[in-house]
Amino acid sequence: MALSKLAANSFDLTDNYALTGTVTGVVSTQKLFLIKNIDASSDSTISFVNGSSSVVLDGTYKTYLFRLINIHPSNNTTTFSVNFRDGGSNYDATKTTTFFAANHSEDDSSTSLAYATGADLAQSTGTQKIATSVGNDNDENFNGELYLFNPSNTTFVKHFMGVNQISNHSDTSAQEFYSGYCNVTAAIDGVQFSTSAGTFETGRIALYGIK
Repeated sequence: MALSKLAANSFDLTDNYALTGTVTGVVSTQKLFLIKNIDASSDSTISFVNGSSSVVLDGTYKTYLFRLINIHPSNNTTTFSVNFRDGGSNYDATKTTTFFAANHSEDDSSTSLAYATGADLAQSTGTQKIATSVGNDNDENFNGELYLFNPSNTTFVKHFMGVNQISNHSDTSAQEFYSGYCNVTAAIDGVQFSTSAGTFETGRIALYGIK
């Protein structure tokens, strides 16, 4: 394509081909705002509660993002989970979810891509698995993201979805995907991360708001 043609289409060659013209639907105020970091130190659970310790989980933002960074368990073959609070003091919102995973071993001996029937929920108040079989060798950990959409809305169910990349206990790269909804119209005002055994030995969970 000729440079004159690019210029006519309002592309700036000095800025990674950034579109310099007006784009319908893009709002310049859409930004990612850091709300709170929590650094793990041998914690069995990590909780984010609206109004507690400068945590905001209300109508301020329509989308909330949790980033889980270098989460290292104290125990080997640990499963990490999440649950949601819909009022009161318990993390027991009713959920229906789905879960699948891709795996590839370090020695290239095995690969898989499969739905995990043991990791989904059907109208359950239990915790939702987000990262399974995480190893606790000194260099092993997992990293990922969880999106929670419009938790303060009192008309609709509350959707969430996430993905994690894991160094698992059998020296395998595992990418796990989960999603679902809290089947409640009450506001979600708390999110808690937990382990199947042991603790979050080290790592960080960062909460962001997206306008």
